[in-house]
Amino acid sequence: MINWLRIALSFAVLIAASLLVIPIQLLALRLNWRLRRKLPRYWHKATLRALGIRVHVHGQLDRNRPLMIAANHASWKDILVLGSLADVTFIAKTEVASWPLFGALAKLQKTIFIAREEKRRTGDQVSEIAGRMADGEIVVLFPEGTTSDGNRVLSVKSSLFGAAAAALPEDGEGGVHVQPVAIAYTRVQGLPMGRFHRPIAGWPGDTGLTESLLGVLRAGAIDVDVSFGESVKFSRGDSRKHLASQIEARLRRMLLAHLRGRHKR
Repeated sequence: MINWLRIALSFAVLIAASLLVIPIQLLALRLNWRLRRKLPRYWHKATLRALGIRVHVHGQLDRNRPLMIAANHASWKDILVLGSLADVTFIAKTEVASWPLFGALAKLQKTIFIAREEKRRTGDQVSEIAGRMADGEIVVLFPEGTTSDGNRVLSVKSSLFGAAAAALPEDGEGGVHVQPVAIAYTRVQGLPMGRFHRPIAGWPGDTGLTESLLGVLRAGAIDVDVSFGESVKFSRGDSRKHLASQIEARLRRMLLAHLRGRHKR
């Protein structure tokens, strides 16, 4: 009974935060106010608190620009976690725009949707990414291309770093800074997350959003460790495969350090 009361209270907080933030965000998007970049962060923070997800940060966001964050991807929760830490823009596949709830939320944050199979639209998508980064926006890429179970880093797809190449200055000077960020779900109710609870970290393809959300709420309290690694500077003429290899290695090292309890809080 108490558990269901807590879940009901969490939903009430989520609804209240959304009713407060969404109308202002819609106006900010319509008038292209810079507030549109900052406002989602407060919604993400409120949502994490309502869900009982506590974020522990290690390292710091690179101050160099243009900046792209390359993060491992386990679940929809990753969006909330990263969105609560910085004013970021996400890159997502076009299908996400039509998903219930997620699609609407993604549009409110002015997510960049890319159609990987539609080559004729590549130019416009690349131009938007380049323009947003040139304007100082921090773009988040999930280079694995899909979600995992939260226990490992999948192979990083070098082709997805075309977004970084698109933002390179035309004069050939400077470069794009790509910062690896590892997201590790480590504890449930203060105890190390064992095999029984690991499904809470990921979002398997056969699990619906409602079921996944209720699983998080029933858990009561989840700790997530976020590590900001050393950035890789990507310049004109550099290999995307080499960039992908460096990012994958750094993500894997940081993630495993947290999952194995070797990283000090």
